[in-house]
Amino acid sequence: MPNGREPTGAAKLREPVTAAITGAMFDQLAETGYARMSMDAVARRAGVGKAAVYRRWPSKQAMLIDLVGAAVRRNLPEVPDTGSLAGDVRGFLDVIVAQAADPRARRVALDVLIETSRIPELNAALHDVVAEPRRTAAAAVLSRAIERGDLPDELDRELGLDLLISPLLMRLLFAPDQVDSDYLARLAEVIVTGLYAV
Repeated sequence: MPNGREPTGAAKLREPVTAAITGAMFDQLAETGYARMSMDAVARRAGVGKAAVYRRWPSKQAMLIDLVGAAVRRNLPEVPDTGSLAGDVRGFLDVIVAQAADPRARRVALDVLIETSRIPELNAALHDVVAEPRRTAAAAVLSRAIERGDLPDELDRELGLDLLISPLLMRLLFAPDQVDSDYLARLAEVIVTGLYAV
């Protein structure tokens, strides 16, 4: 501000309020699902007025996209460079498992997946904030392998990204209790074999 004063009122979005709304949205989403979730219900759960929510987002779709995208970016650490394709693949799988450790996150992911099949604009927006960060992390694994000479330059990268991401995500969504260290070791071996064949 030109006069050096802190902004007040609607001009200042207090972080504790935003944090309360964020937690309330994820709780409400996990409990009732996207279709039944409302901005008013989120505000009540957060213990804030409706205006506090609407100052931040014009709609529940905008709120969902913003907060889910932020959560994905915050919880998707860089995949460690192990020096080998096999090690990097396993490291990437471990990152995805860690990100999906919260049972609430799995419930939210399943519900939102269903909603994206009904709402094309939601599907497109969530692709940008959820799928792209994961594909960027997976692309680093492939790029490093190509630079080391482990994989050829002409690798079909899109298919390679699908191999790295899709099998584990489907297992985590529909059978998370079957994801253990042995499963991840076998899956990593299968993915590496598949990447050599792509």
